[in-house]
Amino acid sequence: MKLQRWVKKYLNTIILISGGLVTIGLLSDYVFHIEMLGLWSMIIASIIGALPITIQAYQSLRNKVISIELLVLIAVIGAFFIQEYHESAIVTFLFLFGAYLERRTIQKTRDSVKSLIAMAPTTALVLDEEGEAEEVEIDFVDEGDRLLIKTGAQVPVDGVVLFGEGFIDEASVTGESFPVKKKIGDNVFAGTILTNGTLQVEAERVGEDTTFGKIIELVEEAQDSKSVMEKFINKFAKYYTPAVIIFALATYLLTRDIRLAITVLVLGCPGALVIGVPVSNVTGIGNGAKNGVLIKGGEVLDRMNQVDTMVFDKTGTLTQGKTAVTTFLSVGKNEQQGRAYLAAIEKESDHPLAQAIVSYLGETQSYVVEQTVTLEGRGIQGMVDQKEVLIGNERLLIEKNITVTSVESRQIDAIKLQGNSIVLVAIEGRLQFIIGVSDVIRPEAKDALTRLRKMGIKRFVMLTGDHKMTAQAVAKELGIDEVHAELLPEDKVREVQKLKDNGHVVAFVGDGINDSPSIALADIGIAMGSGTDVAVETSDIVLMRSSFEELVHAYGLTKATIANMRQNIFIALATVAFLFVGLFAGWIYMASGMFVHEASILVVIFNGLRLVKYKQK
Repeated sequence: MKLQRWVKKYLNTIILISGGLVTIGLLSDYVFHIEMLGLWSMIIASIIGALPITIQAYQSLRNKVISIELLVLIAVIGAFFIQEYHESAIVTFLFLFGAYLERRTIQKTRDSVKSLIAMAPTTALVLDEEGEAEEVEIDFVDEGDRLLIKTGAQVPVDGVVLFGEGFIDEASVTGESFPVKKKIGDNVFAGTILTNGTLQVEAERVGEDTTFGKIIELVEEAQDSKSVMEKFINKFAKYYTPAVIIFALATYLLTRDIRLAITVLVLGCPGALVIGVPVSNVTGIGNGAKNGVLIKGGEVLDRMNQVDTMVFDKTGTLTQGKTAVTTFLSVGKNEQQGRAYLAAIEKESDHPLAQAIVSYLGETQSYVVEQTVTLEGRGIQGMVDQKEVLIGNERLLIEKNITVTSVESRQIDAIKLQGNSIVLVAIEGRLQFIIGVSDVIRPEAKDALTRLRKMGIKRFVMLTGDHKMTAQAVAKELGIDEVHAELLPEDKVREVQKLKDNGHVVAFVGDGINDSPSIALADIGIAMGSGTDVAVETSDIVLMRSSFEELVHAYGLTKATIANMRQNIFIALATVAFLFVGLFAGWIYMASGMFVHEASILVVIFNGLRLVKYKQK
């Protein structure tokens, strides 16, 4: 055990010494012609290089695994036995150097996680009852504590703003490049940075329970998980390695050529095959993390690559989840005065429709509301400037005997067909305004769905609890193939199950809260929800900015990653086939073959690293 720890500690030094001795040996033989120095340099290089390989082979055998290291060790011993010290020294060095490059590559692809961990807050300013701030370590902050956050400081917890305003850089959590304004009542996330202003925040989640902590945990677990392809390759290598040993033995028995048999062992090592898929897997997941797409492991990559049907919730997914005025028609006289009356009454309501109308109207002349009466299921009746104002639906106008002309009726129907809810305003017994209000479609959604279709998604389905006419209008605008409206959560689950039963591979895209049963049932659950607890726990993929651009990136990235894995498998198998053909044809030898073998490992590594810079065009 002591020897193993010592070798692990000084492994890079051992590789450096081995490489130096091989260089001395080659120079001594071919430049300075000092044969004895060259001979002993190669012998010592072989022994030093074989030490870590022997330890790894022994550890594998203890676990009843015939590893690549055992293949190399047998080949080195055989080369040593037939006094081919050049080959044994070069083989050990190239193998160790290749393993070193593999470790460096895997480490490099984990930089996104390391940078996240480095960004985790370590201290916080806790306010006492007198309002005095004391700096404490983050481990001593509890839920319910009141914290002070100054300009330039990290937000140490997930919490809610109690006092103050400011702009926060949330790139570490959502990937959003522009600072987000925060005011009283808004949520803030640990690990983000207050770029301007001063905030007092109540801690709601601390330490590993914060969104930031869960993101780090999620990415680390995802990169450690294996894809289906990777599991297959590991299983393949488990049987492939003994097969190479048997093949080498058969070669010797048939040819009685020990050199040829040993070379078969060396060249048959499936190094590129074993490293190629994990590099693609880890790099692809790392790319996603950097771009606000959290992918929960290699198996998710496999399944997402096979998705042919995407199912969407409407509110908060295809739409922004914010009510807004989309149509405002004035059909009466004195429009400006009417707008002022309308604004005066709606300002007294906290209903989302009222807030949308007030936001649309902007600044108007001020009037005092003399009286308001809420009419259940119909609207509001109010008095402003001694004039009666009715705000509500068609039922209200019918009850109050307000005349709606045939032209106005057609206008109302046309607005409804566009997926809007209707608000009618009558002043002094005459219809004044026809207002269309709806949940605004995400501006990027249509383009994103078009791109997803081109990339391979065959069918888009929308499941919503909204009215059928509204749902169909949204579906028509976005080019969605199939719509099911007025559904309860359990109805959505049944629709997802039907699609799966019909042989579709289904991805469900929702907000990660109300749609969690459907997200869990789908082959791939995708949460558009800025990393909420339910989104992180239930879904397979989390889109941190709730952006369709991230959805396109996620699908494209999985396609690119699986394609990259397949490329690496082909390169590895083609290299082995090339080496064996060259070996038996007589133009590949042990040292040159090992060089080609290690070069193939470098090729698959660099091919995998191309995913670091992947961007969906």
